[in-house]
Amino acid sequence: MTDSVHGHEVMHMMLDSEQQFTRATLKQAIEQKFGPATKFHTCSASDMDADELIDFLAARGKFVESDDGFNTAADKICNH
Repeated sequence: MTDSVHGHEVMHMMLDSEQQFTRATLKQAIEQKFGPATKFHTCSASDMDADELIDFLAARGKFVESDDGFNTAADKICNH
């Protein structure tokens, strides 16, 4: 069984990439980096797949929209 990865790691991956994402390209990047069967957790949720994590982060305003898609910002990542 794969370990659970914190959503912060996905957000840091997004920042490090310095590119804009769509939901499809973000899912692809997540699966490429962490593996397609990886589960994710956050400070308040657990046992999410990549699609569920993307929905979770979007619902909590963790993405910064632009004309070319979205990314995140360092101040969107909580420090606890």
